[in-house]
Amino acid sequence: MNENNAPIPSLRDRQEGASRSEVRSAVRVRLRKSGRIVDCDSNGLVLRQGEQVVVDDRREIGIGTVTAAAGTKLVRARVLRRAEARDVARAEQEQTREAEALNYARGRARALGLPIKLFRVDLGQTGERATFSFSCEQRVDFRALVRDLAAYLHARVEMRQVGVRDESKLTGGIGSCGRELCCATYLARFAAVSIKMAKHQRLVLNQTKIGGQCGRLKCCLVYEDDLYVEMSKGLPKAGKKVETPEGMGRVDDLDVLGGRVRVSFAERAPMFFAASEVRLLAAEPNGAKTPTPQPRDLPPRDLPPSDTEDGGSEDDEGEGPTI
Repeated sequence: MNENNAPIPSLRDRQEGASRSEVRSAVRVRLRKSGRIVDCDSNGLVLRQGEQVVVDDRREIGIGTVTAAAGTKLVRARVLRRAEARDVARAEQEQTREAEALNYARGRARALGLPIKLFRVDLGQTGERATFSFSCEQRVDFRALVRDLAAYLHARVEMRQVGVRDESKLTGGIGSCGRELCCATYLARFAAVSIKMAKHQRLVLNQTKIGGQCGRLKCCLVYEDDLYVEMSKGLPKAGKKVETPEGMGRVDDLDVLGGRVRVSFAERAPMFFAASEVRLLAAEPNGAKTPTPQPRDLPPRDLPPSDTEDGGSEDDEGEGPTI
């Protein structure tokens, strides 16, 4: 049987390798209009992977494609029925109308000299109300634009301004990891992200590396931050003077997940030591600082650069700007 037409197997069947196909009470559906993936109550229907269904996800009623079986926790959407040919045709017509309305709105905004970025329009099922989503860095008077759009669409027009993160969530895209954006697939809300989280994970403080499609810090910096903070508690900070089995040196870099410390010496190449093998020396008298030894003939580094590179500073222990 074709894989795309095969019934979605239950978790028990997949684990036991049973040949009998069984459908879970909940399925995962990718909405056609927004691209979001939602877990839906199958409403007693025996659905197959790749089948199109009409879904009510409490935000809208639209068409989606069944992708896989899903768990039954926090299922808030519901499959109404299988999508019929008229449902698909209606969705295609609505998509065409929205594209035409968006192109017209962008043209009118340029003609009126409005510095706004229109990126989405929702005409709804009845077409009596049109909601335009836009982003803008300043306050603008778009009353003239609303009048033009209302006359063109013969509908009540609502302008909704959103931030750059919400724009990425609504438009979607592919992240630097090669997967779809987290905000466009499963993130229900945005968590506060700070530059200190990138420092905890020893990442290069470069906007192209730690910035997302929205231009702000990546949401995924939050995922492992607590783990890095917890595992860093037993490690000395970079730049601190320590005593090792090979003599005294200064901490050059950290392998947080491996629990290792790289120490630089004055007369030899840097070496790695387990955190239990190094001892932090007491502060030097009168607050004097011993110059950091300059290693000679250093081998290529096999760890990410420390947060003192790329314009960072070890003394910068503040939370940094919250994005």
